[in-house]
Amino acid sequence: MPAHPPGREARPRPERARMDTRTLRADLRALLLDASIALVLTAGVYALLHHRIEAGSSQTLMVMPFLDDAHRYRFYWACQAFGWTGLLWAWISVLLGLLRATAPGRWTVLSHAGIERWHRVSGITTVGLMLGHMLAFFFELLRENAETGEGGALTAFADVFVPGWYGSGTGQVAILLGLIAFYLAVPLGFSFYVRRWTGTRMWRVLHRFVIAVYALSVWHTLLYGTNVWFDGWFRTAVWLLQLPVALLLLARLLAPLRPAERLAAADLRGPGRWRALARLAGRAAAALAVPVLLLVAATGRDGGRTPGEEAGDMLVTRPMVWAGLAVLLTVLAAVAIAVRRDARPAEPEPSPGR
Repeated sequence: MPAHPPGREARPRPERARMDTRTLRADLRALLLDASIALVLTAGVYALLHHRIEAGSSQTLMVMPFLDDAHRYRFYWACQAFGWTGLLWAWISVLLGLLRATAPGRWTVLSHAGIERWHRVSGITTVGLMLGHMLAFFFELLRENAETGEGGALTAFADVFVPGWYGSGTGQVAILLGLIAFYLAVPLGFSFYVRRWTGTRMWRVLHRFVIAVYALSVWHTLLYGTNVWFDGWFRTAVWLLQLPVALLLLARLLAPLRPAERLAAADLRGPGRWRALARLAGRAAAALAVPVLLLVAATGRDGGRTPGEEAGDMLVTRPMVWAGLAVLLTVLAAVAIAVRRDARPAEPEPSPGR
Protein backbone atom coordinates (compact mmCIF):
# COMPACT_ATOMS: atom_id res chain seq x y z
CA MET A 1 0.00 0.00 0.00
CA PRO A 2 1.49 3.40 -0.93
CA ALA A 3 2.37 5.75 1.90
CA HIS A 4 0.16 8.48 0.40
CA PRO A 5 -2.97 8.29 -1.77
CA PRO A 6 -2.39 8.60 -5.54
CA GLY A 7 -2.26 12.16 -6.77
CA ARG A 8 -1.58 13.58 -3.33
CA GLU A 9 1.93 14.61 -2.41
CA ALA A 10 3.28 14.34 1.08
CA ARG A 11 3.26 17.69 2.84
CA PRO A 12 6.55 18.64 4.43
CA ARG A 13 6.45 18.62 8.19
CA PRO A 14 6.52 22.21 9.51
CA GLU A 15 9.81 23.21 11.06
CA ARG A 16 9.73 23.42 14.81
CA ALA A 17 9.70 27.01 16.05
CA ARG A 18 12.94 28.17 17.57
CA MET A 19 11.20 30.12 20.35
CA ASP A 20 8.83 28.55 22.86
CA THR A 21 6.18 31.24 22.48
CA ARG A 22 3.51 29.15 24.18
CA THR A 23 5.41 28.97 27.47
CA LEU A 24 6.46 32.60 27.12
CA ARG A 25 2.84 33.74 26.78
CA ALA A 26 1.82 31.70 29.82
CA ASP A 27 4.68 33.19 31.85
CA LEU A 28 3.77 36.71 30.76
CA ARG A 29 0.21 36.16 32.01
CA ALA A 30 1.58 35.06 35.40
CA LEU A 31 3.98 38.01 35.28
CA LEU A 32 1.10 40.43 35.83
CA LEU A 33 0.67 39.31 39.44
CA ASP A 34 4.37 38.96 40.17
CA ALA A 35 5.32 42.35 38.68
CA SER A 36 2.39 44.06 40.44
CA ILE A 37 3.60 42.79 43.81
CA ALA A 38 7.13 43.93 42.98
CA LEU A 39 5.97 47.43 42.00
CA VAL A 40 3.88 47.79 45.17
CA LEU A 41 6.87 46.78 47.25
CA THR A 42 9.09 49.19 45.29
CA ALA A 43 6.68 52.00 46.12
CA GLY A 44 6.87 50.99 49.79
CA VAL A 45 10.68 51.02 49.75
CA TYR A 46 10.63 54.43 48.06
CA ALA A 47 8.29 55.78 50.74
CA LEU A 48 10.58 54.41 53.47
CA LEU A 49 13.68 55.96 51.91
CA HIS A 50 11.83 59.26 51.42
CA HIS A 51 10.78 59.23 55.10
CA ARG A 52 14.33 58.52 56.29
CA ILE A 53 15.63 61.47 54.28
CA GLU A 54 12.96 63.79 55.65
CA ALA A 55 13.70 62.57 59.19
CA GLY A 56 17.46 62.93 58.67
CA SER A 57 18.10 59.31 59.69
CA SER A 58 19.47 58.04 56.38
CA GLN A 59 23.11 56.94 56.40
CA THR A 60 23.43 58.36 52.90
CA LEU A 61 23.36 61.90 54.30
CA MET A 62 26.58 61.23 56.22
CA VAL A 63 28.46 61.08 52.91
CA MET A 64 26.20 63.11 50.60
CA PRO A 65 24.38 65.71 52.75
CA PHE A 66 23.13 67.56 49.65
CA LEU A 67 20.60 64.73 49.11
CA ASP A 68 18.52 65.98 52.04
CA ASP A 69 15.89 67.30 49.60
CA ALA A 70 13.98 64.08 48.98
CA HIS A 71 11.56 65.63 46.48
CA ARG A 72 14.27 67.18 44.35
CA TYR A 73 16.21 63.92 44.16
CA ARG A 74 13.14 61.75 43.77
CA PHE A 75 14.59 59.89 40.76
CA TYR A 76 17.69 59.02 42.77
CA TRP A 77 15.58 57.49 45.52
CA ALA A 78 13.41 55.74 42.95
CA CYS A 79 16.65 54.28 41.58
CA GLN A 80 17.54 53.03 45.06
CA ALA A 81 14.06 51.55 45.56
CA PHE A 82 14.11 49.69 42.24
CA GLY A 83 17.60 48.44 43.04
CA TRP A 84 16.61 46.97 46.40
CA THR A 85 13.46 45.34 45.04
CA GLY A 86 15.41 44.01 42.06
CA LEU A 87 17.98 42.45 44.38
CA LEU A 88 15.21 40.85 46.44
CA TRP A 89 13.55 39.38 43.34
CA ALA A 90 16.92 38.15 42.09
CA TRP A 91 17.38 36.43 45.45
CA ILE A 92 13.94 34.80 45.17
CA SER A 93 14.57 33.71 41.59
CA VAL A 94 17.97 32.19 42.43
CA LEU A 95 16.51 30.31 45.41
CA LEU A 96 13.72 28.90 43.25
CA GLY A 97 16.18 27.89 40.56
CA LEU A 98 18.42 26.09 43.04
CA LEU A 99 15.41 24.35 44.58
CA ARG A 100 14.35 23.20 41.13
CA ALA A 101 17.79 21.76 40.41
CA THR A 102 18.09 19.89 43.72
CA ALA A 103 16.72 16.45 44.51
CA PRO A 104 13.32 16.89 46.23
CA GLY A 105 12.95 16.21 49.95
CA ARG A 106 10.10 15.90 52.40
CA TRP A 107 10.24 19.63 53.04
CA THR A 108 9.40 20.42 49.41
CA VAL A 109 5.95 22.07 49.31
CA LEU A 110 5.58 23.09 45.67
CA SER A 111 5.96 20.71 42.76
CA HIS A 112 9.08 20.99 40.64
CA ALA A 113 6.96 22.22 37.73
CA GLY A 114 5.49 24.98 39.89
CA ILE A 115 8.92 25.96 41.24
CA GLU A 116 10.31 26.12 37.71
CA ARG A 117 7.43 28.26 36.49
CA TRP A 118 7.78 30.83 39.26
CA HIS A 119 11.54 30.76 38.83
CA ARG A 120 11.08 31.86 35.23
CA VAL A 121 8.44 34.47 36.08
CA SER A 122 10.44 35.99 38.94
CA GLY A 123 13.46 36.07 36.63
CA ILE A 124 11.56 38.18 34.09
CA THR A 125 10.40 40.50 36.88
CA THR A 126 14.00 40.82 38.08
CA VAL A 127 15.19 41.96 34.65
CA GLY A 128 12.33 44.50 34.53
CA LEU A 129 13.26 45.86 37.96
CA MET A 130 16.90 46.13 36.91
CA LEU A 131 15.81 48.12 33.86
CA GLY A 132 13.66 50.37 36.07
CA HIS A 133 16.67 50.86 38.35
CA MET A 134 18.76 52.00 35.39
CA LEU A 135 16.06 54.24 33.89
CA ALA A 136 15.50 56.04 37.21
CA PHE A 137 19.24 56.75 37.42
CA PHE A 138 19.17 57.95 33.81
CA PHE A 139 16.37 60.42 34.59
CA GLU A 140 18.27 61.62 37.65
CA LEU A 141 21.35 62.36 35.51
CA LEU A 142 19.15 64.12 32.96
CA ARG A 143 17.81 66.37 35.73
CA GLU A 144 21.30 67.12 37.03
CA ASN A 145 22.64 67.88 33.54
CA ALA A 146 19.71 70.21 32.87
CA GLU A 147 20.36 72.11 36.11
CA THR A 148 24.12 72.42 35.67
CA GLY A 149 24.08 72.90 31.89
CA GLU A 150 26.84 70.29 31.56
CA GLY A 151 26.44 67.22 29.40
CA GLY A 152 23.14 66.17 27.95
CA ALA A 153 20.98 63.18 27.10
CA LEU A 154 23.77 61.35 25.28
CA THR A 155 26.17 61.82 28.20
CA ALA A 156 23.56 60.59 30.67
CA PHE A 157 22.76 57.62 28.45
CA ALA A 158 26.44 56.67 28.19
CA ASP A 159 26.94 57.00 31.96
CA VAL A 160 24.05 54.65 32.65
CA PHE A 161 24.02 52.14 29.79
CA VAL A 162 27.58 51.96 28.39
CA PRO A 163 29.90 49.70 30.44
CA GLY A 164 33.04 51.50 31.59
CA TRP A 165 31.86 54.99 30.63
CA TYR A 166 30.93 56.28 34.09
CA GLY A 167 34.12 57.75 35.54
CA SER A 168 33.37 59.13 39.00
CA GLY A 169 34.45 57.62 42.32
CA THR A 170 33.24 54.18 43.34
CA GLY A 171 30.84 54.18 40.40
CA GLN A 172 33.74 53.45 38.06
CA VAL A 173 33.69 49.87 39.34
CA ALA A 174 30.21 49.57 40.89
CA ILE A 175 28.25 50.69 37.82
CA LEU A 176 30.46 48.57 35.58
CA LEU A 177 29.63 45.51 37.71
CA GLY A 178 25.92 46.32 37.57
CA LEU A 179 25.93 46.74 33.80
CA ILE A 180 27.81 43.49 33.27
CA ALA A 181 25.20 41.77 35.47
CA PHE A 182 22.34 43.27 33.45
CA TYR A 183 23.76 42.48 30.02
CA LEU A 184 24.51 38.90 31.09
CA ALA A 185 21.12 38.46 32.77
CA VAL A 186 19.17 39.03 29.57
CA PRO A 187 20.66 36.24 27.38
CA LEU A 188 21.28 33.80 30.25
CA GLY A 189 17.90 34.43 31.86
CA PHE A 190 15.79 34.26 28.71
CA SER A 191 17.71 31.35 27.17
CA PHE A 192 14.98 28.95 28.34
CA TYR A 193 12.60 30.19 25.66
CA VAL A 194 15.06 29.43 22.84
CA ARG A 195 16.23 26.04 24.14
CA ARG A 196 14.75 24.39 21.02
CA TRP A 197 17.25 26.37 18.98
CA THR A 198 20.30 26.05 21.24
CA GLY A 199 19.50 22.55 22.47
CA THR A 200 18.28 21.65 25.95
CA ARG A 201 21.72 20.63 27.22
CA MET A 202 23.28 23.86 26.00
CA TRP A 203 20.58 25.85 27.76
CA ARG A 204 21.02 23.96 31.02
CA VAL A 205 24.79 24.37 31.06
CA LEU A 206 24.83 28.07 30.16
CA HIS A 207 21.91 28.95 32.44
CA ARG A 208 23.95 27.83 35.45
CA PHE A 209 26.16 30.88 34.97
CA VAL A 210 23.23 33.02 36.15
CA ILE A 211 24.63 32.53 39.65
CA ALA A 212 27.58 34.72 38.55
CA VAL A 213 25.08 37.42 37.53
CA TYR A 214 23.56 37.28 41.01
CA ALA A 215 26.99 37.54 42.65
CA LEU A 216 27.77 40.62 40.54
CA SER A 217 24.44 42.18 41.57
CA VAL A 218 25.17 41.69 45.27
CA TRP A 219 28.68 43.06 44.80
CA HIS A 220 27.27 46.09 42.96
CA THR A 221 24.83 46.71 45.82
CA LEU A 222 27.42 46.48 48.58
CA LEU A 223 29.69 48.88 46.68
CA TYR A 224 27.12 51.45 45.55
CA GLY A 225 23.97 50.98 47.63
CA THR A 226 24.19 54.14 49.69
CA ASN A 227 21.97 52.63 52.40
CA VAL A 228 24.57 49.92 53.13
CA TRP A 229 27.79 51.86 52.76
CA PHE A 230 28.51 51.58 56.48
CA ASP A 231 28.97 48.50 58.63
CA GLY A 232 25.84 47.77 60.60
CA TRP A 233 22.77 45.57 60.95
CA PHE A 234 21.40 46.43 57.50
CA ARG A 235 24.60 45.45 55.72
CA THR A 236 24.92 42.33 57.87
CA ALA A 237 21.33 41.40 56.94
CA VAL A 238 22.27 41.54 53.26
CA TRP A 239 25.08 39.09 53.94
CA LEU A 240 22.86 36.79 56.02
CA LEU A 241 20.40 36.56 53.13
CA GLN A 242 23.18 35.04 51.04
CA LEU A 243 23.51 32.03 53.35
CA PRO A 244 20.39 30.21 52.03
CA VAL A 245 21.72 30.73 48.49
CA ALA A 246 25.12 29.31 49.44
CA LEU A 247 23.61 26.32 51.29
CA LEU A 248 21.21 25.51 48.44
CA LEU A 249 24.07 25.82 45.97
CA LEU A 250 26.04 23.35 48.08
CA ALA A 251 23.03 20.99 48.19
CA ARG A 252 22.61 21.31 44.44
CA LEU A 253 26.27 20.35 43.95
CA LEU A 254 26.14 17.38 46.36
CA ALA A 255 22.69 16.10 45.39
CA PRO A 256 21.87 17.17 41.83
CA LEU A 257 18.48 16.22 40.47
CA ARG A 258 19.75 14.43 37.36
CA PRO A 259 21.75 11.23 37.93
CA ALA A 260 24.04 12.08 35.01
CA GLU A 261 25.30 15.12 36.94
CA ARG A 262 26.30 13.16 40.02
CA LEU A 263 29.98 12.41 40.53
CA ALA A 264 31.20 9.01 41.68
CA ALA A 265 34.67 7.70 42.46
CA ALA A 266 34.58 5.68 39.23
CA ASP A 267 34.23 8.89 37.21
CA LEU A 268 37.67 10.00 38.40
CA ARG A 269 39.31 6.85 37.02
CA GLY A 270 37.62 6.48 33.64
CA PRO A 271 38.52 8.01 30.27
CA GLY A 272 36.66 11.19 31.16
CA ARG A 273 38.54 11.71 34.41
CA TRP A 274 39.91 15.13 33.45
CA ARG A 275 36.41 16.48 32.89
CA ALA A 276 35.27 14.90 36.14
CA LEU A 277 38.22 16.46 37.97
CA ALA A 278 37.34 19.88 36.54
CA ARG A 279 33.75 19.47 37.73
CA LEU A 280 34.97 18.37 41.15
CA ALA A 281 37.28 21.40 41.42
CA GLY A 282 34.44 23.75 40.52
CA ARG A 283 32.19 22.19 43.12
CA ALA A 284 34.90 22.37 45.76
CA ALA A 285 35.43 26.08 45.04
CA ALA A 286 31.69 26.72 45.37
CA ALA A 287 31.60 24.76 48.63
CA LEU A 288 34.36 26.96 50.07
CA ALA A 289 32.09 29.99 49.64
CA VAL A 290 29.82 28.74 52.46
CA PRO A 291 32.31 29.08 55.37
CA VAL A 292 33.52 32.39 53.91
CA LEU A 293 29.97 33.77 53.96
CA LEU A 294 29.48 32.48 57.50
CA LEU A 295 32.67 34.20 58.63
CA VAL A 296 31.75 37.52 56.97
CA ALA A 297 28.21 37.46 58.37
CA ALA A 298 29.46 36.57 61.87
CA THR A 299 32.12 39.29 62.01
CA GLY A 300 30.23 41.94 60.01
CA ARG A 301 33.50 42.98 58.38
CA ASP A 302 33.49 42.97 54.61
CA GLY A 303 35.28 46.19 53.72
CA GLY A 304 32.33 48.52 54.23
CA ARG A 305 32.93 52.14 55.21
CA THR A 306 33.35 53.26 58.81
CA PRO A 307 31.43 56.39 59.89
CA GLY A 308 33.69 59.39 60.43
CA GLU A 309 36.59 57.92 58.50
CA GLU A 310 37.71 58.50 54.94
CA ALA A 311 37.06 55.71 52.49
CA GLY A 312 40.21 53.84 51.54
CA ASP A 313 41.46 53.04 48.07
CA MET A 314 39.44 50.54 46.10
CA LEU A 315 40.84 47.02 46.23
CA VAL A 316 39.34 46.16 42.83
CA THR A 317 39.97 48.38 39.82
CA ARG A 318 38.23 48.66 36.47
CA PRO A 319 40.96 46.75 34.57
CA MET A 320 40.55 43.89 37.06
CA VAL A 321 36.80 43.78 36.36
CA TRP A 322 37.38 43.74 32.60
CA ALA A 323 39.92 40.94 33.04
CA GLY A 324 37.46 38.96 35.14
CA LEU A 325 34.77 39.45 32.50
CA ALA A 326 37.17 38.20 29.82
CA VAL A 327 37.81 35.05 31.87
CA LEU A 328 34.07 34.50 32.41
CA LEU A 329 33.28 34.92 28.70
CA THR A 330 36.15 32.59 27.80
CA VAL A 331 34.77 29.93 30.12
CA LEU A 332 31.28 30.42 28.67
CA ALA A 333 32.63 30.04 25.14
CA ALA A 334 34.66 26.96 26.06
CA VAL A 335 31.66 25.33 27.70
CA ALA A 336 29.44 26.13 24.71
CA ILE A 337 32.00 24.66 22.28
CA ALA A 338 32.38 21.52 24.40
CA VAL A 339 28.62 20.99 24.62
CA ARG A 340 28.19 21.60 20.89
CA ARG A 341 30.99 19.14 20.08
CA ASP A 342 29.50 16.45 22.32
CA ALA A 343 26.09 16.97 20.73
CA ARG A 344 27.34 16.20 17.23
CA PRO A 345 26.36 12.72 16.03
CA ALA A 346 29.29 10.39 15.65
CA GLU A 347 30.33 9.83 12.07
CA PRO A 348 29.80 6.22 10.91
CA GLU A 349 32.99 4.23 10.58
CA PRO A 350 33.81 3.05 7.03
CA SER A 351 33.00 -0.58 6.30
CA PRO A 352 35.97 -2.95 5.86
CA GLY A 353 37.21 -3.08 2.32
CA ARG A 354 35.70 0.27 1.34
